[in-house]
Order: sequence, then C-alpha cells, then structure tokens
Amino acid sequence: MLIAVVAMFLQQTCGSVGRVLPAVLAPLIILELHADPSWVGVYFGLTALAGLVGQLGSGGFIIRHGAIRMSQIALLSTGGGMAVAIIGGAAGFVLSALVGNGIAAVATPASSQLLGRWAIRRYAPFAFSVTQTAIPAGILLGGWLAPPLAQSLGWRGTMLVSAGTCWFFALLLQPLHGRLDTDALPTHAIHLSDFRTTITGVLAVWELRVLSFACFAFNGLQAVFIAYFVTYLTALGYDLVAAGALFSTVIGIAIPCRILWGWVGSFYVAPRYVMSWLAFGMAATVVLTAAFTEAWSALAIGVVSGVFSATAMSWHGILLSESARLAPVGRAGAVTGGVLSFGQMGALLCPLAFSMLLHVTGGYAAGWAVCAIPAVLVGINLLRRKRQG
Repeated sequence: MLIAVVAMFLQQTCGSVGRVLPAVLAPLIILELHADPSWVGVYFGLTALAGLVGQLGSGGFIIRHGAIRMSQIALLSTGGGMAVAIIGGAAGFVLSALVGNGIAAVATPASSQLLGRWAIRRYAPFAFSVTQTAIPAGILLGGWLAPPLAQSLGWRGTMLVSAGTCWFFALLLQPLHGRLDTDALPTHAIHLSDFRTTITGVLAVWELRVLSFACFAFNGLQAVFIAYFVTYLTALGYDLVAAGALFSTVIGIAIPCRILWGWVGSFYVAPRYVMSWLAFGMAATVVLTAAFTEAWSALAIGVVSGVFSATAMSWHGILLSESARLAPVGRAGAVTGGVLSFGQMGALLCPLAFSMLLHVTGGYAAGWAVCAIPAVLVGINLLRRKRQG
C-alpha cells in the first residue's frame, strides 16, 4: 500500500502544480494580453468541461491499461497543456484548457482505482486523505515558486518548466507499471455508452447521488477559490509575489486538514457528518471572503482564508474514500470518475457564474456570496438524509 500511496502522491502533486499555474500567473497574463479578469473564470470553466468529459470516460481506460499507465498519460497531458499555453491569446489558452485537463482528468480516478485495491478498508479514508494532500501541496508549490520564477523567465518560461517537470515524473512512474498494474485487462472493450453508464450508475444509488451533489458544490467553490483568489488579492492592492505567497500559505493549511478529516472519518465520526460540517464551514467563510476590503489586515484575510482552505480545500480524501467504498469490486475508478464528473460540473458552472457576476457588477462580492448557496444546501441534505437513512 505504501508504494501505491507514494506513487499517487507524486503524480497528484506534479499535476496540481501545472493546473494551478494559470491562476497564479493570471495577473501577468492579463496585463500582457490586455484581457478582462472575468476571462479567468471562462478559462477554468473550459478546464472543467474538458475534465468532465475525461472523467466520465476514464473508467474503461483505467480497467484496460491500469492505474499507473493512465497516471503517466495524465501527466503527459498536463504538461502538454502548459506547453501550448505559451502560444498566448485565446487560441493558446483554449488549447491549454482542453489538452491539459481532458485526458489529465483521469488522474484522480486512477488514484482511486489503485488505492481502492490496495488500501485496507478501515483505513481507506485516511489513506485517501494522505494521497489527496498532494493537491494542496502542489498548489502551495505553484503559488510559492511561480511568481519569483516568472520574474526571471516570464510566464511562458514558467509554463515550460512546469511542462518539463510533468513529463519527467511520467517517466519516473514507468517501473511501477509492471509492478502495480497487475489488474489491467487489455481486452476490456471501451464504448461510447460508457459515458452514459457511468452517470446512470452513480445516480441509481442514493448514497452516491448524495456524494455527487456534494462534490458539485465543494469542487465548484474550490475552483472559484483557485481561479480568482490571487487576482482578488491584487485587486485589493497586493503585488503578485505577496498575493502568491499568501495564497500558498493558505493552501498549505489544507495539507494537515485533509489528513485530519480522513482520520476523524476513519475512526471517530461518520464521514457524512464530517462532510456536512465542512459544507457549512466553507459556506460561512466564503461569505466572509466576499466582505474583504483594502481595510482588512493581511492577518484577518489570512485567518478567514485559512478556514476556507481547511474546509473547501480539504474534503477530497473522505469523499473519494466513500465513493470507492460504495463501488462494486474492480469499479472504484469508474464510480469515482462518475462522482467527480459532478464535481467538474461544479467547477464549470461556478467559475462561469462568478465570471458573469464580476463582469455585470464590476466587483467580486456577489460572486463569492452566490457560490456559498450550494454548500449550504448540501450541508443540510447530508444531515437530513443521514437521519432518514
């Protein structure tokens, strides 16, 4: 199990660095291309759309080729997305969103397939949570390293460095393909109907349906936070390096919190209750985030944003472990992909709604406040369904 956890940790860390770079470097890109800040939401909406398609179709490919092989392909795709971004303009970033997040979306379902097979069931929430700390770790690295690197290499050079790193890690995983992909079925048939089967299979089970709607709300809030937080801080008067540093520091809080929630969900409190608490916590803090002004101190902004990170950035392991637990034997990747596809819908719709409100109102407050509504509804639903079940 340890080898599987380490391999998936490295895969997720490297991939998340690449995916967060456009958000961290957005102020520089917007300045050079003379773009409207609302286009950041459009870019991340496109990434979510590509990820939605990728995750819906991921199950059959994971069964056929194995989790490690698909993890390698995901890293190659992420690197490709960063590489084509250097074209600049609408064409470059549309290609970046589609290439870097379509096939790359298979990364998390592949990780779930591997851990669902190797992790001891009782410790699964904890094992999944440890692996999922790789995502905030990667975002933290991107936020800390990208701004100073961009000062030396420019945003294009920084993108290329990230691309090369993803490709390097894809090669490092090669020795594990033969060792861990022993359950791969090369003769497994892949059909277009797999997309429909994945969705209907998730919606047919009420427990998975609840998790899917939770994933929609949680991932939507996370996507808005990642896409707009640095740009939001620069609008409040922070320079890019300071904004990136605060963003990374806040994201770093999610690393121990993901482990903490996994530990609590494994040994002390039912995972559904833990997720309900997180839903209410992220809703409250996103409303406070909407109230930020230039008069707020860096400490106050950091505290609120830290709680935001401890909730909206820290739910992944416990939700994914529940999805894998409810999946039929050998189908953890497909079921997780189905649940995550609803998360991608949230990551598509919430940044687009935020972008529209930013464009219409000229400010950030309305977008933050509106994105809190789904989390409140999910928190109530998790409690109510638990009582009825």
